[in-house]
Amino acid sequence: MKQLKRVTTILICLVFILTLSVSAAIAEPNAQDNQGPKPAPKSEAGSNAGGVKLETTAETAILIDYASGQILFDKDMHASRPMASVTKLMTMLLICEAESLGKIKMTDKVLTSEHAASMGGSQIFLEPGEELPAKEMLISIATGSANDASVAMAEFIAGSEEAFVEMMNEKAKSMGLKNTHFSNPTGLPVENHYTSAYDMAKVLRECLRYPLFREVSSIYEHDLRGGDFKLWNTNKLLKWYPGADAGKTGWTNEAKYCLAASAKKDGLRVISVVLGCPMPRTHFQETIKIFNYGFARYKAVNLAEEGQVIKELPVGKGELETVKIVTTAPVSLVVSKGQEKTVQGTVQLPDKLDAPVKKGQVVGSYIVTKDGKEALKVELVAASDVEKASPLKLLNDMLDRVYGMD
Repeated sequence: MKQLKRVTTILICLVFILTLSVSAAIAEPNAQDNQGPKPAPKSEAGSNAGGVKLETTAETAILIDYASGQILFDKDMHASRPMASVTKLMTMLLICEAESLGKIKMTDKVLTSEHAASMGGSQIFLEPGEELPAKEMLISIATGSANDASVAMAEFIAGSEEAFVEMMNEKAKSMGLKNTHFSNPTGLPVENHYTSAYDMAKVLRECLRYPLFREVSSIYEHDLRGGDFKLWNTNKLLKWYPGADAGKTGWTNEAKYCLAASAKKDGLRVISVVLGCPMPRTHFQETIKIFNYGFARYKAVNLAEEGQVIKELPVGKGELETVKIVTTAPVSLVVSKGQEKTVQGTVQLPDKLDAPVKKGQVVGSYIVTKDGKEALKVELVAASDVEKASPLKLLNDMLDRVYGMD
């Protein structure tokens, strides 16, 4: 009997101790919970340089300043992903580059091959043997995301689609795009075809250097073939978001919804890229969210435009007495709002130049500092050639100086 009472007492004590342990566990969180809220999963958030979180459903995303290339926000920006028709930004870049170098004209007639006409997906239903001006082909790519027009232009510029793809990859390499490889000029699903948000932002930034690209990329609707075929731009932000003026959409089952876009407000132009958005229209929604974030937080300090004349320098022993000095890129820095006064600009140029001077010759720099530290350096170049003066002109100049002293 005593033994039974002892066992019962032990059991009661064990139950009491167990109850206290459970109560303590409920009342006091574990050490990890005491450290504060758990961070958002990596797939759901990105950050800017200051570590401020911005939620986005895009698999990878970025926001940069067009003028300086500063990264204002990113989420896994170097992750490689398929990009669908955003591919066509590189296609259009090579077209605009060829036009600027005089290799093609927008009035040139482009013949459609059977191969180009066979492209599926988005198209303008080109017939084999049909001819359209290069400008119409380019507009069809920019607005209607036409795969057939993309291949027709690729063949027109490089001779074949394969040769054009080689040009695309050579351009990517020269631009330092480390997470990009192209296998076609359209973005139709194919192996070994990928990019990153960072790389594609650089491509769009380069595209925006060309007035021709800005023109065709901003067209919202276009009458093709004399009005028989209507094109509507797939980039709906041109209508939905004030200041949006360029970009390219993309969608495939593999790539999901993608968009690279540009917008400008109060002197600040930004570029956003979102890849791998899950649902229809989410690529627009996420881009609007990222644009709003950028315009709300940042301010552009614009010191000079690209190609702006900074000074006229005297030229010694030249056919001309002076030469204009211009910027090679925008002289602009983006800072958090309220920090504009921390930015200063300094021009570094010699007192004069000696002939001969070549157009594009680097002669100085425009240095931009923030809080006294160099943040941006833009080369300053001669705007024109200045040939060395002939002996006769040098003699006349000397005589003018001598008699001018009397």
